[in-house]
Amino acid sequence: MSLIDFRVEKTAEILVNHSTCFKKGERALIVADWQARPLVLELYKKLIQKGASEVLVHFDVDEQVISRSYNEFGEIYLKNASAGQIKDYPKIADYIVANVDCWYRIYAQSNTRGFSNLDPKIISLRSKTVHPLIEKRVLKTRWVIANFPTEAGAQEAGMSLSEYETHVFSAVNDVDWKRTFKSQEKLRKLVDKTKKVKVVDKDTDLSFSIAGRVAVNCAGEFNMPDGEVFTSVVEDSTEGFITYSFPAIYMGKEFHNVQLEFKKGKVVKATADKGENDLNKILDVDSGGRTIGEFGIGNNYSIKIFTKDILFDEKIGGSIHLALGSGYKETKSKNESALHWDMIKDLRKNGELYFDGKLVQKNGKRLV
Repeated sequence: MSLIDFRVEKTAEILVNHSTCFKKGERALIVADWQARPLVLELYKKLIQKGASEVLVHFDVDEQVISRSYNEFGEIYLKNASAGQIKDYPKIADYIVANVDCWYRIYAQSNTRGFSNLDPKIISLRSKTVHPLIEKRVLKTRWVIANFPTEAGAQEAGMSLSEYETHVFSAVNDVDWKRTFKSQEKLRKLVDKTKKVKVVDKDTDLSFSIAGRVAVNCAGEFNMPDGEVFTSVVEDSTEGFITYSFPAIYMGKEFHNVQLEFKKGKVVKATADKGENDLNKILDVDSGGRTIGEFGIGNNYSIKIFTKDILFDEKIGGSIHLALGSGYKETKSKNESALHWDMIKDLRKNGELYFDGKLVQKNGKRLV
C-alpha cells in the first residue's frame, strides 16, 4: 500500500484530532505491529505537526508483552520466561505510561493464530501481572486502539486484501463521529435508566441487573471504529444461560458454540464444541473471571459481518456483547479481574432484548 494513500492520512487525522484531541506540547506513545508502519508514519507526522513535545514509537512489543495480536517478541517471551519473570511487574513500561499524555495502539495482524498453542494458564498469569498497568494506562492517558489492514486479517474475514482495506478504512473514515455520538445519546439514556435486562434467543434465556450503573456512549474516543453503548452488570445478578453463535476468540484460540450457565452472577458451567478445558482455564484466572464485567450493545449498522476481530465485531448493529472479567470503573463496575473477554451474541435472526420487561429490540432492530 502506498504511504500517501489518502485513507491512511485520514485515519491518522481522526485518531489525533477526534479520538485523543491531541494538544500542542503533549507527549505520546505509539505502540504498533510492524505491518502498521504506513499508518504509524502518518500518525507520527500528524503528532509532530500538532506540536508534540515528544513521540515514542514501539514496534512489535507493547507494555503488556502480550496483546490480542500475535507478535514474535510476545511468543519468545511467553515460551521462554520463567515463572518469576511472568510475575515480574514491568516497571519501565509503568514509567513510560506515567509520563505520556496520549497512547495509540495500532494492530496489524501478521499471524492471527500465533499464540494458539501457548498454555492459556501462562497467558492468564501474565495478564494478571500487567493488569494494574493497563488500568493505569486507561485512567491516566487519553488512548485509542485502531487496526491497519493486513493479509492475515483479510484471510480471517474471508476477503481479498483490497476488499478488507475497504472494510477497515470505510468503517473509520466514512462516519461522522460527532453525529454518531448525538444519535446514540437516546440509547445511552435508555440504558442508564434501565434496571433489569433480559436476553432471549435460541438456547438463550439470560437476565441480569444494571440498576445503579452508568452507561457510556462510545463514538470513536477509545476504539476506532466504534459505535456502541455499554455499561456494567450488578455482579451477583446474572441468572440463566446464553449460547454464542459467533466463535469466542481469545489470544488466537477459537471456541465454537460456547454456552455459559450462570447462577448468582457466576459462570457455574462453561462448555464449547472445541477447547472446553482451555475455556475453563481462562475463566479460572482469578475470582472475577467468571463474572460479567461489561454489557454492550452494538450500534454500528454499517458493520454487518463477523470478521473475527473484536474491534469491529462487538460494534455490529443488532448484536450485544458480554465481557467476562473486569468491568470499567466509569460504569461503577465492582468486578476486578485480569480477564476481559468480550463474547458477541448475534440477535439479528430470532433474538429479543428486554429492558424492565419491555421488548426494546427484536431481530436486531431497535423498537424504541
